[in-house]
Amino acid sequence: MDYKKIKTDNEAVTRRMKDFSIPTGNIYESIVILSKRANQISVELKDELNQKIQEFATTQDNLEEIFENREQIEIAKFYERLSKPTLIAVHEFLNEKIYYRNPLKSAGKDRPGSQI
Repeated sequence: MDYKKIKTDNEAVTRRMKDFSIPTGNIYESIVILSKRANQISVELKDELNQKIQEFATTQDNLEEIFENREQIEIAKFYERLSKPTLIAVHEFLNEKIYYRNPLKSAGKDRPGSQI
């Protein structure tokens, strides 16, 4: 999924707890779903950032290159400006874009979206 195109808040917003407990019927189950999805997003973003930074990696250590590598700095700034993984997960959850299931419950309550 392209997290750069998701339009969500860049800072924390106060939300109603009922909005989170409606899809699952349990606020705690919703929080677990959100935390697992936020961890997945965080890992994906970190891997993507590391791959892009590795393109600029050099084998020799040179102090001048450390301070003058503007491309790495711009990439890092771009990823810092992205929405935080928890905010992206909340956005996906409230817009029903997360697929989740509880094997202890009946199979008829699955939701469409991405899988956890």
